[in-house]
Amino acid sequence: MNKRFVLMIVAIFTTIVLVACGSKNADDTSDKATGDDSKAFRVGMEADYPPYNWTQNDDANGAVEIKGSKEFAGGYDIAFAKKVADELGKELVIVKMGWDGLVPALQSNKIDAIMAGMSPTAERKKTIDFTDIYYQSDFVLVVRKDSDYIKDQYQEGDKFVEMDSIQAFKGAKLTGQLNTSHYDVIDQIDGVKKETAMDNFSAQRVALQSGKIDGYVSERPEGISASQALADFTYVVFKDGFKADPTESSIAVGLRKDDPNKDKINEILQGISEEERQKIMEDAIQQQPSAQ
Repeated sequence: MNKRFVLMIVAIFTTIVLVACGSKNADDTSDKATGDDSKAFRVGMEADYPPYNWTQNDDANGAVEIKGSKEFAGGYDIAFAKKVADELGKELVIVKMGWDGLVPALQSNKIDAIMAGMSPTAERKKTIDFTDIYYQSDFVLVVRKDSDYIKDQYQEGDKFVEMDSIQAFKGAKLTGQLNTSHYDVIDQIDGVKKETAMDNFSAQRVALQSGKIDGYVSERPEGISASQALADFTYVVFKDGFKADPTESSIAVGLRKDDPNKDKINEILQGISEEERQKIMEDAIQQQPSAQ
């Protein structure tokens, strides 16, 4: 009986020790994760929308390593994300994901902000908040230089084509990115052949190169980016262009509702002059990978 009693006591003691150790390890992991999150500024983006953001193989030109990857993200959004993280006293962590996953990731606290060339539209404001605008642009059409729709307008050496009206593209096969105003405004062209929306700009560029589409709607910086990256591309600017709220062709930082850092981030953005913003964009256009 004494031996059984001793063995029972040893077993109980061992169980208590194991449970205690397990609890300590779980607490350690939790504390570590919480500590890391409090020091990190986790920014979500596609890293596939030059010149706003893209993926590259090294840290050239200030690119930042993408979480869980050996690749790096560069571009206009990265430059601003670095400034914001520095001023907040946090470490910038870039989280790469698909466009449709950005807002859910923000809402579920998987990221702290969206800096992905995202426009602060009224529809998006229903679910998330936005800072002040940190870039204002306008809509353009990206086309091939040999397109029949610009054959009387484009001259070799032109940086872009200027046309009177978007109605010149009546009957054209056009598309835009899924769940963006780029795709929505296509309906403003009479008789247009609105193709299926695409997930990203890489897919749109491939479709345009192959002749599957006649063009895609974008914003001017991406149009410049596309025309510099691909020798057979140009972009069209219209005197009577797409009608949209200015917020739909601007970008801002996406945040969760009632984010305590919003005022501070706005203060940081306000401290960046218009001249500096344009210089950052010019640099991003020049630094983008030669082909996307």
